[in-house]
Amino acid sequence: MIKTQEEKKDNRGGLKIEGSSLSKYYGLILFFSLLAGCSEPAIQKLQGAAQGTTYHISYWSQLPVNGKDIEASVKNELDSIDKTLSNYRPDSVIEVFNSAENTDSQAVGDEIVSLVRISQTVHQATQGCFDLTVKPLFELWGFRGDVLTIPSGASILKTLSQIGMDKLEIVDETHLRKKQSDLKVDLSSIAQGYSVGKISKVLEQKGITDYLVEIGGELKTRGLKPDSQPWRIALERPLPGEQIMQKIITMPKDRPMSVMTSGTYNHYFDYHGQRYSHILDARTGRPISHDLVSVTVIHEDPVIADAWDTAFLCLGQKDGMKAANAANIPAFFIQQQGNELIESRSDALNALDSITIH
Repeated sequence: MIKTQEEKKDNRGGLKIEGSSLSKYYGLILFFSLLAGCSEPAIQKLQGAAQGTTYHISYWSQLPVNGKDIEASVKNELDSIDKTLSNYRPDSVIEVFNSAENTDSQAVGDEIVSLVRISQTVHQATQGCFDLTVKPLFELWGFRGDVLTIPSGASILKTLSQIGMDKLEIVDETHLRKKQSDLKVDLSSIAQGYSVGKISKVLEQKGITDYLVEIGGELKTRGLKPDSQPWRIALERPLPGEQIMQKIITMPKDRPMSVMTSGTYNHYFDYHGQRYSHILDARTGRPISHDLVSVTVIHEDPVIADAWDTAFLCLGQKDGMKAANAANIPAFFIQQQGNELIESRSDALNALDSITIH
């Protein structure tokens, strides 16, 4: 599972890209309504396990396509991503970089550099709340296992000295350099969005222009269904133990669009009467404690959407909304105040007339 910064998606396998401060596991369960008429082209479906979670792909075409070739190409692409980004493979490109405890320039390829560049922008816009190097804090709190460890203030301060995006330098389009030799980079907070984008490109290269690609709850759509109806996505009600629909998103027919959600309600610890989220604020080294429980970002670029939903959830509703409006990001926020769920939308989402949320 591409566990993202706080471990956003809960069950990912294969490419277990573990995460930074907010994981991308929490947030939405997406239900799809795929209806096709008898005389219309049939929707083809692919599904399987990848990145510690599952993937589901639905596509159709008026022209003949080779389904077996498409399936093989999808699997090859997922394998390639795993070899590049997985923090669970010692031979992956990112883990070779992490294991080299020096401050020399290292070749990592243009894909990783591109992801780091996007992450730096979000890091700066959130005053450090979003951070790709937060993995040591995640381990300190014991969030990789089933037992929470409450660290001392001194331990948190010591671990904070090991992290920081300011300690990671982009040398050129294919090289990174650590300014501190023990720095570790974990791209899982944006890796699933990246994967969704790469699989979408595979389909497009095969001539598919109408599809829905979903990995671990993160998705992208293009075009429409065979009956000329739009793809419709259901967002889960963000409460523990509930799998009922909160909202329906009707996707645009005229352009590709991604939907990425982070939430706090599927992965947490209750300890001595207090709930600890798996979403860590890289500035404080501690779990977030605000009332924002879910953020959904809708954007053409799945990588950008994946980074920002994590970042907004880390910031909380007030600062997250401020950041969303400043960056012109379409975002849908849900806070929990007692038994009440309070929804709010960024200015860019209100202006996005190509989709509806109801």
